[in-house]
Amino acid sequence: MKHRWIIVALALVAASGFAVAAVAGRWWSISDVAEIGPFRTIRCFGTGDDCQSAGLGWIGGTERWMRTGMGAWAGCLIATFVLCVTAAAVAAKRIPKLAAKTALVAIATAGVAGIAFIVQFPGVDGAKTDRGIYLFATGIVLGVTAAIAVLRARPPGVES
Repeated sequence: MKHRWIIVALALVAASGFAVAAVAGRWWSISDVAEIGPFRTIRCFGTGDDCQSAGLGWIGGTERWMRTGMGAWAGCLIATFVLCVTAAAVAAKRIPKLAAKTALVAIATAGVAGIAFIVQFPGVDGAKTDRGIYLFATGIVLGVTAAIAVLRARPPGVES
């Protein structure tokens, strides 16, 4: 592969985007009062020094919405792992076609769950989109690009 370090970088940036979107990425925020992510929320009281982690139940969304959040969270973490495996194999001068296919499936699964989570958001007064959604979208685009580049790669000495 001519551009293996570019593929490694794409896969690792995509993995980082998915990891932060799942764990620390607030998908919506309400000024300094609350952060809403796919797995949990953080609500702050008073001056903002007293912050507590909470579930998604207080937002008033449906059970399906909360389950799609869990699916997006899990899908992001699985995609993170598989993209790291893909990057490691490419860095070791291998062509990990199975890992790339698995990454595409993980990204598609996370994408479907994440899009359903975004579309079904019940809306909260003052909530605006935040970094988690953008990191999630970046992970999808860069992850798919890296996986397709691996699948299109040819072993040395093989002409297309």
